[in-house]
Amino acid sequence: MTVTIPEWFTWALDQAPSIFEIDVDGTSIRYRAWGEKGNPLIVLVHGGGAHSGWWDHVGPHLAEHHRVVALDLAGHGDSGHQHEYSLENWADQVMAVAGAESNEKPIIVGHSMGGFVALTAAREHGDKLHGVAVIDSPVKEMSVETREWYRQQLQERPDRSYASKEDIVSRFRTIPEEPGQLPYVHRHIAEESVKERADGWVWKFDMNVFLDSSMNPDQVAQAGCEVALIRGENGLATIDITSDVLERLGGRAPVTVILEAAHHIMLDQPVALIAVLQTLAGQWRTR
Repeated sequence: MTVTIPEWFTWALDQAPSIFEIDVDGTSIRYRAWGEKGNPLIVLVHGGGAHSGWWDHVGPHLAEHHRVVALDLAGHGDSGHQHEYSLENWADQVMAVAGAESNEKPIIVGHSMGGFVALTAAREHGDKLHGVAVIDSPVKEMSVETREWYRQQLQERPDRSYASKEDIVSRFRTIPEEPGQLPYVHRHIAEESVKERADGWVWKFDMNVFLDSSMNPDQVAQAGCEVALIRGENGLATIDITSDVLERLGGRAPVTVILEAAHHIMLDQPVALIAVLQTLAGQWRTR
């Protein structure tokens, strides 16, 4: 079946980002940027095992009135790897990128694990932020047994390489896998998720990031900045999880539900997500 690629998507990919690299506590952090420097700043934060390219079709649509940057957190994309990872260190990397771009307070937008990073930044650096938008981030307790299972899986799983780019790209799957993802968005993200080594093609992310990519409810605290919660109707941030996070934030955060969206909203309902983020950024910019 022939899939028609819409103009809004091809236009966004035609807006090639500028690429920058900074050092944060000895780790190289890469990021992409769209829009005019000096405009109010938006920092986009990807989820666990993802990368800044997940925002390639979103960032340009937010850049008319903003400087928009999307970073590769340590252990992801084209940034350096570390021996250990934490939400606090990732939040520090977000703040370092924001500081490299502007002296003004930024807006942070985070998806899934990136939402945990955004909430951590709001907790630790809220007075330095304009606001954070959290996209379908399921804040819940991870049992000791589950964490140990993850640890064993990572130890037993080899760092496998593939003979060709097409072979590895064809194996790209989101976790969880979901119907309704736009094939042209899925393909672009998959192609940006791999790199070539001497022994073949491999995924860019460090498997160890998954050991520290969850957030417990008791890590959520009221922030000294605006907070907005966005969830997919069929996503992982269920009503009970979102209500608990909202209560821990003091009940002040607006909650937006994107209909017919699953967890990876930028893959199945990106136009609706762009509209929500444009609205939030515009409201926060003019206050």
